[in-house]
Amino acid sequence: MTNTISYDEILENFKKLLKSKNLKYTTQRELILKIIYDNNGHFTPEEIYALIKESYPKVKLGIATVYRTLTLLEDANIVTSISFGTQGKKYEFGITHHHDHLVCLKCGKIEEFYDDLIEKQQEEITKKFNFKMSDHVMKIMGTCSACLAKG
Repeated sequence: MTNTISYDEILENFKKLLKSKNLKYTTQRELILKIIYDNNGHFTPEEIYALIKESYPKVKLGIATVYRTLTLLEDANIVTSISFGTQGKKYEFGITHHHDHLVCLKCGKIEEFYDDLIEKQQEEITKKFNFKMSDHVMKIMGTCSACLAKG
């Protein structure tokens, strides 16, 4: 999915968030945001850490900073996560058009999709039960076509 807001706008909002929480703006925090913004996909904190260390080898960064920053970004709805239970979470840039996920249990591939019929069904269900939906997450678990082809 493509980003619907510029990086500069996101960065300014992030700086305001940090200031409101009496937290310092640091290069490390910005790099975490930049990696997620620039790379479409779903990343574990360890993968984000590795991408930063690979792209910016001179920057001092601890994995704890990645975890703390991701929590901050998720609380601010700048990133969203998909939980894998005991395997942890994968994060993606959160300010995009709504979409759902197909998750392969064999290789871990995550495919994004949007379906009008599913969205309309969810609205009908909420009306039927007189329920005001504020958000929803749909994750379909299974086996992708590549893994099925392998047997």
